[in-house]
Amino acid sequence: MTLTMPGAAPLQKRKALRARRRATFDTALGRATLQALAVIGFFAAWEIGVRMGWISAFLVGSPFGIFTLAIKMVASGELLSDTWYTLFEAILGFVIGTIFGSLLGLALWYSVFVARLVEPFIVAINSVPKIALAPIVVLWFGTGLVSKVALSVSLTAIVALIAAYQAAKDADIDLQSLLISMGADKHQVFFKAVVPSTLPAIIATFRINVGFGLVGAVVGEFISSQRGLGHLIYTASSLYDLDTVWVGLFTLMITGFVLYYVIDLIERTSLPWKQANAIHQVQV
Repeated sequence: MTLTMPGAAPLQKRKALRARRRATFDTALGRATLQALAVIGFFAAWEIGVRMGWISAFLVGSPFGIFTLAIKMVASGELLSDTWYTLFEAILGFVIGTIFGSLLGLALWYSVFVARLVEPFIVAINSVPKIALAPIVVLWFGTGLVSKVALSVSLTAIVALIAAYQAAKDADIDLQSLLISMGADKHQVFFKAVVPSTLPAIIATFRINVGFGLVGAVVGEFISSQRGLGHLIYTASSLYDLDTVWVGLFTLMITGFVLYYVIDLIERTSLPWKQANAIHQVQV
């Protein structure tokens, strides 16, 4: 005879109902639908607030005005030109900074003495807001492309360095000891044990550095530039043209969104085992 706790059956039914509802929306199409509805609802509430007079169009802009202006700017080619210029700066700074920082962080594994010697300097450099370096960078490299790329590099390199160095320190000690006991030298331990174990952390840093690359490019354009989304936003804000400011900001969001998913695709392709492990999560 099976004893059933009072209320257990209704509880199990509610759990089963929640599981079915979750399964309905826990798909790529379901999540995309919910996300699209959230975005539409946000802009609809914003537009209604403006039209009803609850929200000042002068202070926050109007979704209809923003959309209309964006169409005109795309048709004229102005928005695409500025987006491409900023995107090129950000990608160049991201690639250079991430590669340089990651290689330097991994290289510190070779010498514990050198790593401990330079670690306080790394912390000190990381604590300085890189945006504060923007005027100096512009004075050193001028107002052209190089200064924007240099700012992006300054933001991305230090993050990549710290992530790679920490991942190298946390590499599997037992595996390294096993390789050494089998006669492997330091270079073989580095390439067979340290580098493979740091790849997930380094690639995960790409997600952060994509945003920092865009920040560096836009800040450089704020200070001195004749092109780019940063220049577009700065000029429009000085003229109190909120619709143009929002066009620039939303374009930056879309650009960052696309770059994030490119990095996600790279991670899925290069680290399939990590993706497989991430799928299996405990559902409560």
